[in-house]
Amino acid sequence: MFPVARAALGLTARGIQQTAVRQVHRRHEPNFHDKYGNLVLLGGAAVFTSVWGYVLTQLDIEWGFSPVGRVTPKEWRN
Repeated sequence: MFPVARAALGLTARGIQQTAVRQVHRRHEPNFHDKYGNLVLLGGAAVFTSVWGYVLTQLDIEWGFSPVGRVTPKEWRN
């Protein structure tokens, strides 16, 4: 390995190690995602399900619409 690349990798690894050590010594306080993450996820899933449930059951959507066999060609004009 080239000396410059080896030095760059060493600095990167040292920086990652220092960051990890700093984070280990900090007290972890719950943030918004820790407190409400699952609740927000479940709420979003409930809204998604209810909206699509309404769309699929109440709107007049013709499923499997295909013109094959239903459309007849017009007579050619002479």
